[in-house]
Amino acid sequence: MDQKRNQCCYHEDEGFSCTEPAEPSGLCYWHDPKIIKDKPDDIARLEEYARSGGMLRGISLKHAQLPGIDLVRHHQKTGFDMSHAELYRANLQGAHMFNLNLQNASLMKADLREANVHCANLVNTNLLGIKWNGAKIENIHTGKVLKQERLANEADRLREHEIADDYFEQAEEIYRDLRKAAEREGLFAMAGDYLRKELTMRRHQMPKYSYSRMLSKMIDIFCGYGEAPIRVIVFSMGLIFVCALLYLFTGLNYDGNVHIFKLSNSFSANLNLFFNCLYYSVVTFTTLGYGDFTPIGYSRAIAAIEAFTGSFTIALFVVVFVKKMTR
Repeated sequence: MDQKRNQCCYHEDEGFSCTEPAEPSGLCYWHDPKIIKDKPDDIARLEEYARSGGMLRGISLKHAQLPGIDLVRHHQKTGFDMSHAELYRANLQGAHMFNLNLQNASLMKADLREANVHCANLVNTNLLGIKWNGAKIENIHTGKVLKQERLANEADRLREHEIADDYFEQAEEIYRDLRKAAEREGLFAMAGDYLRKELTMRRHQMPKYSYSRMLSKMIDIFCGYGEAPIRVIVFSMGLIFVCALLYLFTGLNYDGNVHIFKLSNSFSANLNLFFNCLYYSVVTFTTLGYGDFTPIGYSRAIAAIEAFTGSFTIALFVVVFVKKMTR
């Protein structure tokens, strides 16, 4: 009983408990949030604590001064587990944090300049206000959504729009900081992904059903804010196919004869007609205009819209593709 009384009382619902000797507060030195870890020997002590198997989950390192600390689990496939750790405004300049598990932790306003955060697990981690300058962030895992993004979506579902907008604004700031950090490191594919998320968070802050929001959504669907050329290709193929179906029912002129879908036609005849319409749709979309088929009636309006959209789409694809490739 005395041993348990002198043991750190930190415990998680998942079953993790700390067995270190407790301070007067009932928590051990590393889990006590009231103790600021800024002593000269704290770096060496924490490194030794980690390597000796001490529990790093949930440790409190608020305002800690730990520049250059080595928290890499050498010769192991998995890094140290610092889930739920609190590192608010911690000084981690030049720290070695490769493969560190910081899931559900808080790095809010932490100083990670020149730190190695390569392969770190940052899923559901508070990343607001981090100083990323010079940090190595290749292959970090931030999850499909940020913590603030998830909270914003929950608040939006509950119609707490002011709270949702605040969280969306925080998420936008985080994605912008990550994008800039990725660009500085030459990780342009990663920067492109963060740019799309940044602009998506900005869109969520716009008034619903507003012109600016709808336009932003269309740009996202159409080309992923200039970061997804494959979306332009999919849109082009879809437009060509839809227009071909419309031509099938509105008719085309060929050698003075009107070619249009009829139930009285045989299946093979209508199928052949559809392929002719598909051919004409491709020619119109690419603005080649061979002249063998000509539109009639409503087909003229459809052809004009398709030709205009096609010329715009092709130009957009070239811009987006070149932008991606030059990176």
